[in-house]
Amino acid sequence: MTHIIPVEQAALRLSALIHSLGSDEEIVLTENNSPVASLRPRTSNPRGRDGNCKGLFKLEREDDEHLGDFGEYLA
Repeated sequence: MTHIIPVEQAALRLSALIHSLGSDEEIVLTENNSPVASLRPRTSNPRGRDGNCKGLFKLEREDDEHLGDFGEYLA
């Protein structure tokens, strides 16, 4: 669930807002009715989801022999 709160109100109760965030909640901070930032709870995986390693590895050689075992992960 997303909650929309003006920056001025959030500044007055930032600590409470942070500690009240549920795992599936987000707080969108606005200024002049425009979104400027968001607060979300930090997950154990800072990249956002398990298995997201895009850009972390360099493939030196692409061949079916070595990549065959990883087919389900390369989709």
